Amino acid sequence: MGRVKFCMETKIDPETTAKAMAYELHISPKHALEICRAIKGKKVEDAETYLENVLEMKVAVPFKRYKKKVGHRRGLKKWYAGRYPVKATYEILKLLRDAKGNAEYKGLDTEALRVWRVATKEGRTIRGIMPRAFGRATPKNTETVTVEMVVREEGG
Repeated sequence: MGRVKFCMETKIDPETTAKAMAYELHISPKHALEICRAIKGKKVEDAETYLENVLEMKVAVPFKRYKKKVGHRRGLKKWYAGRYPVKATYEILKLLRDAKGNAEYKGLDTEALRVWRVATKEGRTIRGIMPRAFGRATPKNTETVTVEMVVREEGG
């Protein structure tokens, strides 16, 4: 696997930011994108409680791009389509806690942290086959996702 770099790495100030990346997670790319869109710009504590509520299926993640035939969910403000992507939420919550730990290690104030950048990239596809009758085979591939997160200390 080649070296994966952060997007916009030149614009990240190392004095006020901390970053974390998770490589080739076995989660849905569509779910990862919708979760990242939902937590971008939130304070780290608010994003953490939001993701924990999604894991407990109390709050739904609004699906804005991949919403075809997605059912309506109660409690979504200004949006109708939503789901509870538990597997992807669990992985992104671990990544958020990693970024928070990196910020704490750097000496940043964890109360003033905000999710500044969060992005998903398509990872490699793990090829697989499913044997079928009469000597045929059907592809059964596993998609992977790389998620990067940058948290920034806000205020003074």
